[in-house]
Amino acid sequence: MTDLLRSDDGPRDHGGGIDAAVARWGGTRAGWLDLSTGINPCPYPLPALPPDAWTALPDAAATEALLAAARAFWSVPDRLDILPTAGASAAIARMPALASGKRVYIPQPTYNEHAAAFRAAGWEVSASPEPACDATVLVHPNNPDGRCWQERELPSAGLLVLDESFSDVCPEQSLLPVAQSRPETLVLKSFGKFWGLAGLRLGFAIGAPERIDALRDMIGPWAVSGPALAIGATALTDTTWATRTRQRLSEDAARLDRMLARAGAPVVGGTDLFRLYDTADARALQDRLAEAHIWTRRFPYSDRWLRLGLPGSDDGWQRLDAALR
Repeated sequence: MTDLLRSDDGPRDHGGGIDAAVARWGGTRAGWLDLSTGINPCPYPLPALPPDAWTALPDAAATEALLAAARAFWSVPDRLDILPTAGASAAIARMPALASGKRVYIPQPTYNEHAAAFRAAGWEVSASPEPACDATVLVHPNNPDGRCWQERELPSAGLLVLDESFSDVCPEQSLLPVAQSRPETLVLKSFGKFWGLAGLRLGFAIGAPERIDALRDMIGPWAVSGPALAIGATALTDTTWATRTRQRLSEDAARLDRMLARAGAPVVGGTDLFRLYDTADARALQDRLAEAHIWTRRFPYSDRWLRLGLPGSDDGWQRLDAALR
C-alpha cells in the first residue's frame, strides 16, 4: 500500500472519470455503465418546479421549507441548527476554519477530501489519534469499507466532524444525537447519494447554533439554488419513497454480492449504495469490465480492492453478469 494520507501531485482520486475511460476503451459516454460511484442509480423523480425557482434569488420561505423538511426527516432536535450547502463538499472545505489547532485525526482509508481540506489549511493530518489531536473527522458509514463508528469510540474533546453522507441507507446508525451534548460536533449530510441527484449539489451541516452561524458567515448568502431548495424540500418529505428505496437498495446490494462472489470476489465491506470486494487483481478485473464498457472504482492504496455501485436497470444487471462470466 502507498501512503494513505497523501496522493501524488495530480488530481485527487474519486469515482467517475467516464470520459477518460471512453478515451481508452472506446464507445460513447451514454453507452457506458458507470458503477464507479456510490450514487443511487434510480434517482428521486423530479417534481414540477415553480418558475421563480429559476428566475429569482432563493428567498427565505423556500429555505425555511427545506429546513423544516430536513429537520423532520433526520429528527434534528430544536437545539441544533441546520445549514443547507452546495453539496457536502462545500462544508468539508471550510471545516478547518471552525477550529484552532495543528493536528487532525482522520482514520484511513476514507474519503480523501477531508484530509485535503485540512492539509490546505496548514494542519497536520494523522491516521492515529495519538498524541492528542485538536480535531477529528469520521466518515460514518465510512467510504470505502462501510465501517460504522460507535459512540464510545468518539473523542471527548476538540472539533468532531461526522460525515454521514451515506447514512440515509441506515438511519438507525446515525450519530446525530451526539451533537446535542457535544457543541463542538458537526454532522454532514449529502442529498446527492441516497436521492441520486448528485448534480443538484445539495448538502447539509448540522450542529450547535454558534458553529452553524460561523459556517454560514463563511459560505455566504444564496449558497443553494432555487431548484435545489424546491426539489430538496419535496424529496425530504416523501418518506414513502425513502422507505421503499432503502428496501430496494438492500436487495440490490445482496444481489451484487452474490454476483461478485460467483466471480471469485467476496464482499469485504460497503453500504447499500456501494460494495467493496476483495479481488486477486483489482486492476485486471477493472480492465476486464472496462472492455465491456462497465466502469468501476479502484484505489491507489490497494491492489486487491474494487468498489462497485449498483446497476439501475435490468439491462445493467445483465451486462454486468455477462462481463463477469
